[in-house]
Amino acid sequence: MLIMKVTKFSGDIVDFDIQKLKKSLLKSGANQQVVDAVLLQIKAQLYDEIPTKKIYKLAFDLLKKQTDSSAAQYNLRASLEMLGPAGFYFEKYISMLFRKIGYETRINLLLQGKCVTHEVDVALKKDIQLTMIECKFHSNRNSVTDVKVPMYILSRFNDLKSKPQAIFEEKDFINRCLIVTNNRFSEDAIKFATCSGLELLSWDLPKANTLRNLIDATRLFPVTCLTTITQKEKEQLLSQEIILAEQLKSNEELLEMIGISSNRIKNIFKEVNALCN
Repeated sequence: MLIMKVTKFSGDIVDFDIQKLKKSLLKSGANQQVVDAVLLQIKAQLYDEIPTKKIYKLAFDLLKKQTDSSAAQYNLRASLEMLGPAGFYFEKYISMLFRKIGYETRINLLLQGKCVTHEVDVALKKDIQLTMIECKFHSNRNSVTDVKVPMYILSRFNDLKSKPQAIFEEKDFINRCLIVTNNRFSEDAIKFATCSGLELLSWDLPKANTLRNLIDATRLFPVTCLTTITQKEKEQLLSQEIILAEQLKSNEELLEMIGISSNRIKNIFKEVNALCN
């Protein structure tokens, strides 16, 4: 039997992996019966070198017919790409994720190093550990954070860690550096960061605790995940600093203010509760 080929976002043509698709569907929270039904319908529509983007859309549409919350979780990676256009909301979102797991956080800092001044996206503190985070946001699935990024950030980290900073206390010393992206790092970027003592967090790194796993564990899904609101409504909510889906639980008036009807609000709350609980 011939192996079906698929065309990835990058344009590469690879073997179709039905188990990988099944795993991503199960990770969305859909039960085995729903996943089996979705896979059966997708198999019937496959053809050689079908774009993975089309498979993704098929899966999303089929999941949405079954359960909004599962479709929302399946849509997670795409929803992170909506936290733009320049990644301002992505930085705030990363801060919220770490706050959820017990860190003190600060965002958008201007810190004086030994030589020059640096903008720092997020600072974290837990016990005696003080971390600077550089966020690399990509709105395009094909974009990869290359080796130039950790090279540049290493020089900034070295300049900042030698001087006390007034961030959480009068004299804090930065002793850890983390680079976060919603996409992936190139192989050279991973090698350089590992060799230089920088830490990385991405869609698929580190293997034991990826960005996807962190989001699943905290249940802090971005509001852009939701399938019951439009793209325009998502943008309106973001502009009001509503970044997390769970923030909508106590914001019925805000939903009314942007023109959402009471019936739709009920459906939105239903999806939010299923997604976040």
